Parts: sequence; structure tokens; C-alpha cells
Amino acid sequence: MQISLHVIKLAFLILFTTSLSALQTSDKLFECTEIFKERKSELLVELERIDEQKQALSALKTATEDLLRKKETKLSQEQEVVDNKLAEISQKEESVKKMLAKNEEVLKELKDIKMNKIAQTFAKMKAAAASSILSGMNTSEAALILQSLKPKTVGQILTKMDPKKASELTLILSK
Repeated sequence: MQISLHVIKLAFLILFTTSLSALQTSDKLFECTEIFKERKSELLVELERIDEQKQALSALKTATEDLLRKKETKLSQEQEVVDNKLAEISQKEESVKKMLAKNEEVLKELKDIKMNKIAQTFAKMKAAAASSILSGMNTSEAALILQSLKPKTVGQILTKMDPKKASELTLILSK
């Protein structure tokens, strides 16, 4: 009987130790479950925060795209206005160029008429009087007047001039 008492005691001790160990494992499992539940709630809160940020980012993206579209539309309208003004300026520039060309033509005609009158006046003058007047003038202006005269008249005028002035005028006329 003594052996069986020892065996019973030993069995009881093993059973008690096993129960105690199982109890500790159960407590640890309960602690782990609690930790996981806490972590799960933290993760759910974090997930909710991320979702809110995602929605805010989406709203910001939509607002930015709308603003960009409005700015592009406005820029397009302003570009159209600038293009219209540029076309208008180009038309005015062409008009001014045509007027300038026409004015230059009229001015050339007036100069030609004026030169013809001067040439007629010098052609009617005696060679000595004409040479005296031309000798007192600027060389380039005198050459212009001589160019408008007939070669015979020019020759008569040059023979009456100072030889130095006549040679200067002849060089200019030969160019």
C-alpha cells in the first residue's frame, strides 16, 4: 500500500503540476488574446485615419483638377484675346507700311518735280551764271542738279567753273 500511496501522491503531484502549467498557459493565451484585441482596435483606428486621409486627398485632387481646368480655360481665352490683338496690330502695321510706301512715292515724285523745275531753271540760265551758283553750293547738291541737265548744258557749265570744283563734280557724276 505504501507504493500505491506514493504512486497516488506522485500522480497527484504530476496532475497538479500539469494543471498549474495548463492554467499558466491559459493565462498566457488570455493575455495574448487581449494584446491582439488591443492591437486590432489600434489597427482599426489607424485604418479609419488612413481612409479619412485618402478621402481628403481625393477631394483635394478633384479640387486641384477643377482649378487647373478653370485656369486653362481662362488662359485659353486670354490667349485668344492676345491673338486677336496681334492680328489687329499686324493689320495696322501693314496699313502703315502701305501708307509709308505711298508717301515715299509721293515724296519721290515731289523731289522729281522739284528737280525738274530746278533743272529747267538752270537750263535756261547762261553757263557763266549757272557755274557761279553751282560753285557756291555743296558738291553733292550741285552734282544732283547737274545730273538732271542735258550733257551739252553740263559741259558748258563745267567749262565756266573753277577747274578744281569742276573736277570734283565730274568725279561725282561719273559714279
